Formats: sequence, structure tokens, C-alpha cells
Amino acid sequence: MTTSTQEQQTRIQSFGLDVEKVEALLARAGKEVEEGLLPGAQLAIARNGEVVFQHQYGSAQPDSLTCVFSATKAITSSAAWLLFQQGELAEDERVVDIIPEFDTNDKDKVTVGQLFAHTAGFPSAPFAPLDWDDREKRYGRFRQWRLTWEPGSRFEYHPSSSMWVIAEIIERRSGQSYRDFVRTRVLEPLQLQDLYVGLPGSEHERALPCVYVGDAMTPEDYQKLGMPVPPETEVTEEAIVSFSRPEIQAVGVPGGGAFATASAMALFYQALLTGGNEHATLWSEETLMDARRIRSGDFTDLMFKKPANRGLGIIISGDDSRRFRGFGRTNSPSAFGHNGAGGQLVWADPETGISFAYLTPGHDRNSVRQGSRGVAISSLAAVCLSA
Repeated sequence: MTTSTQEQQTRIQSFGLDVEKVEALLARAGKEVEEGLLPGAQLAIARNGEVVFQHQYGSAQPDSLTCVFSATKAITSSAAWLLFQQGELAEDERVVDIIPEFDTNDKDKVTVGQLFAHTAGFPSAPFAPLDWDDREKRYGRFRQWRLTWEPGSRFEYHPSSSMWVIAEIIERRSGQSYRDFVRTRVLEPLQLQDLYVGLPGSEHERALPCVYVGDAMTPEDYQKLGMPVPPETEVTEEAIVSFSRPEIQAVGVPGGGAFATASAMALFYQALLTGGNEHATLWSEETLMDARRIRSGDFTDLMFKKPANRGLGIIISGDDSRRFRGFGRTNSPSAFGHNGAGGQLVWADPETGISFAYLTPGHDRNSVRQGSRGVAISSLAAVCLSA
């Protein structure tokens, strides 16, 4: 899979990228599609505020939308950054002082900051996406939730629970619905037309259906690799496939329901590098730098036993164990982003100015193969800059 035309190569070079390195990236990103494992994929690199190129494979078309799953967390978080920036929200506030319905089952100690750092203590709290637009059901869920451990005492990834609360906080403090706030305060000012948090029915046909591929690893497989068997979470095949349904897509699940093209995600991260784009400036440099400050302290990820490196709703690349956090081996320590279920990769690297997105509707049941693919693709993308 190559860039083929002289015009494309000239554009790549004009942004300071190396054509041969880009060719290597494109070839690796298309490998599993060509082999028949993944139905399709789409990737994009942006630099200097523009998309350098987007490429698609298999079932993916140039305007195809893919659910980015947990890469949504950066979008939700960036909207909340506006509230912090305006002095309308603080990390040390107690959640119950904003959402009284949250004040049950000893959750009164949970702070706003802990929600973003995944140290809030309720990683597995259940929530049905279709309950979101029914306020009584929404608040009923908040009341039912119980702590698994003491808030602030450890790190454990909250796949969706904490982001539902952050979305509610956005609504309480802004006076707008969460979806409207993200759209009118972030996406529309930046003119990101192919990024949706709450997919309109009119765009459903552009959304690639989520499918599972490959065979799952057995406990014996993990044992041979010296790895623990991943714990069961709410991220089940049934839950993932449900994001192919229009009614689920429309909810805009704040922890995992955004739909976008790879180009739109790469451009969104260009804005996170500089505070905005030619259309609007949203975040101050102070806000952006503070968002990248690690909040998770010395806590480690329970699965990989590596530093969690969590900023304000985003992941920071950090040390040589960055490949366990959704980055490649060659990203700089200052790179930041958030990956998503199924192998979605989205990050920006301040040292090179590159932002990158790789999206696929094919969710590999072999988690080690999926992880290795992500590390290889990100590693190639991170070194695309010419020497």
C-alpha cells in the first residue's frame, strides 16, 4: 500500500515528513486488512494545523465514520477544561456538591479531579446508555452506585462510569446538555465537521458497523506469555457491537461513543497542541499544560504493573513503558492522547508536532495481537518526521 502519486509525495515532504517512512507506516497499517483479518481501517497524520494525508483500507471510505470508543474521553475532558479555565469548576470540589443525587453509599468523598484520573473508586458502576436521556433513570443509577475501594487510594481504569458523571457536571455547570456543550463550545468553533458526540440519524449510513474478528486467547495462551488473564469488564462483545445501533450512536456516550474520521481526530489533536486552530482559540497554553500534568501520582495500572500516567482525562506517554499506554516505542515522553477499544489509536506529540489517528471497525479478539499492532503502527507514525 503506497502513496503512489508524485503530488501526494510532494505534499508529504512539504510538511517535513519522510516519504519512505510514511510508505512504511501505510504498508503496516494495511497489513491485517489485506490479510483478511480486519474489514477496514483509516488513518491520518496532521501537522502544522492541517491534515497531511488520510488513507483508508478495505471497507473504509474517505468519509467513513468509526466509533473511537474510549478515545472519546479526550473530547469530553477537553470540553470540561473550558469550565476549569473559566473558573467554573475545580478539581478539589466534591462531586456531591454539584450533583446531590450522587450522595449515597459513601460516595461523598469523591472529588472532581478523581473522576478524570480514574482514582474515584467506582470503576465498574453499571449504566445503560439509553438511560442517559431519562433524568430519573440517570439519577437512579448515580444513587445505586457503590464504591469498590476508597477514593484516591489507587488507580483503576473506569471504562465509562466516571465520564457519565463528568457529563452531568458539564450540564450542571454550563446549563447546556452535554452533547450541545461539546458541539457548540468545541466542535463547531473548531469547524470539525466529521466528529460527532451524539451521531445524528442522518449520518448513520456513514458509520462503519463494529464487528469482532479472530479467535480469543485462552488462559493457557496468556500463561505461556507470562501475562495475567484480563479481568472481565463492561467492555463486552455485546456492548461493543451495540454501537452499530442508531439509538446507541445517538446517545454520545461520554466515555466511548464519539464517531469520527481519522482526519477529524488528527485535527482535533492539532487543536490540543496549540489551543485551537485558524477558526478559533479555545484553550490557553496554561490550560493545555496543566491538562498534561500527571494526576495519578505513583499509582500503577493493575493489568500491566506500569505507571498509569493520567493527566486531566488524557494519558501521558512518559517513560519506556509507554507502549503499554497506547503509544509506540518511538513517541516522545511528552506525547499525549487516549486509545480506544478495538485498537483505536489517537495521540499528538509536542516534540514533532505530529498528531495521528488510526481507526478500525474490526475488534480483534486476540488482545496481544491487537496490542502489538498498535505499538507497531504508532511507532512508525511517530518517526515520520524527516531527519
